[in-house]
Amino acid sequence: MNTAWQQLEAAALTLARSGPIKDRLADAYRNHLSLVNAEDLPEGLRAEFCACHAALTREVPLRGEDAVRATVRKLSNHEADELACNVVRLFAAMVREGARADAAEHSELMLNNARGKMLKSVPQVISLRTAEG
Repeated sequence: MNTAWQQLEAAALTLARSGPIKDRLADAYRNHLSLVNAEDLPEGLRAEFCACHAALTREVPLRGEDAVRATVRKLSNHEADELACNVVRLFAAMVREGARADAAEHSELMLNNARGKMLKSVPQVISLRTAEG
């Protein structure tokens, strides 16, 4: 099962390949972005993802095509470039969010480790006098 992060990465890689931008954009949406559930993304990225989704499915399809093909057909090359850039930015933001989460987790582990070492470094002294009395 692919995670949202993996699907966004695959969409960015699809956009980086050769070929007409409109074809790459349609492929990235159909094969990857359409599989991402907005709820699986960090809250701060959901609106941007939903905006990309809406921008790629806004046109009513003609007979024999889907909404993505209809939308991409009507986009200018400049609009297609901008949408592709938004998808790549979304992936980059997802990577940054993951790095922040990893850094926070690492900091917490280091802090807990340091606390554990401090406790272990305190000498364990048992008073023999209390046992005599």
